[in-house]
Amino acid sequence: MGRAGSGSRRDQARQLITDLETRGSQALSLFISCLEDTGQNTLASLLRTSSQAARQHPEAIRPLDLKPVVLRPEGLKPESLGVGKQDPLMPTPGKLVPVVLGPKELWPAKLRPEVLRPEAPRPVDIGSGGLSDVCAQDRAKGNANLAYVLSADPCGRCLIVNNVHFRRESGLRTRAGSSVDCERLQRRFRLLHFVVEVECDLTAKQMVQALVELARRDHSALDCCVVVILSHGCQASHLQFPGAVYGTDGCPVSVERIVNIFNGTGCPSLRGKPKLFFIQACGGEQKDHGFEVASTFPEGQTPDSDPEPDATPFQEGPGTVDQPDAVSSLPTPSDILVSYSTFPGFVSWRDTKSGSWYIETLDSVFEQWAHCEDLQTLLLRVANAVSVKGIYKQIPGCFNFLRKKLFFKT
Repeated sequence: MGRAGSGSRRDQARQLITDLETRGSQALSLFISCLEDTGQNTLASLLRTSSQAARQHPEAIRPLDLKPVVLRPEGLKPESLGVGKQDPLMPTPGKLVPVVLGPKELWPAKLRPEVLRPEAPRPVDIGSGGLSDVCAQDRAKGNANLAYVLSADPCGRCLIVNNVHFRRESGLRTRAGSSVDCERLQRRFRLLHFVVEVECDLTAKQMVQALVELARRDHSALDCCVVVILSHGCQASHLQFPGAVYGTDGCPVSVERIVNIFNGTGCPSLRGKPKLFFIQACGGEQKDHGFEVASTFPEGQTPDSDPEPDATPFQEGPGTVDQPDAVSSLPTPSDILVSYSTFPGFVSWRDTKSGSWYIETLDSVFEQWAHCEDLQTLLLRVANAVSVKGIYKQIPGCFNFLRKKLFFKT
């Protein structure tokens, strides 16, 4: 009974093997037909020939005699790997030489098979406008702890005071070209989502009144405020912010007085919000000759251009209408940036046809970079560009008391 059962199982196994071989042969035939149908006749013929040879000589089909190969670092002996005796069937290991694909210029200086090291990090362009800067700026924009939130629309109010024509008794000349500056700034700040108001040819008293009226308005629904002064200027005594600008009557208003009109007491609805002041006026009468450079004329300028300064002599004493009653009690500046067209004490240049160097450059830089860079970076670009203009050297500067980065809404 046991022998009969064992014989039956052997017969079943043989039958199963026969069935598998038959099915495999059928599958191979079907695959070869598919190759022929798709035009791959060479491969189909090869498979058909191999299949017929296997059926006629099955003993020729046997596994390959695979021999193990040991890979080890250069100079490492077999006993170091814990191998007591070398297998006589194993070929004697020689020196392993890595194979590197690619141009020779890209090959590593020394590469061993046992060492897999990461590719050396590539230097990242961290210059202005580079990928690293863009990522950092984007992160700052989305972080209220790092950047002011300018989400309101309109973003804020912008007042431009453009003094062009001055009274004869003031001794100040007409500021030809200033209207070009004014038009540029109107267009630029409107594109930056500000409501722009322009006041022209104001006396010193009228300037202060216009600024006080702006400060007393309700800015609760707004995120920022901008004041631009285009006028003649001079030096003035100060504690916080240097310089003064002239009204059309020849009386100066100090920049310090202008800024402090917008302090927390005078303008409570702008507390904690950025207040920006752009002053296009001379800081004095000094002319910086700088040093010799390759270019004789500034970019965009021609020999027949007519630059002139916005400078007048130093003013101090009873002639000013804006001295604070108690200068010792001036509040600590906060959320304020004052940008000057030139370093205090020096001349600021204005072309009678194309406008001032500072405003022209400011407009151009804002147009190109305001969508991705913060205000401080923009002003650095302005200073760098203006510094290479003209025979006389002019370098804009700023007093920055902002607590965060400021990105304009574009």
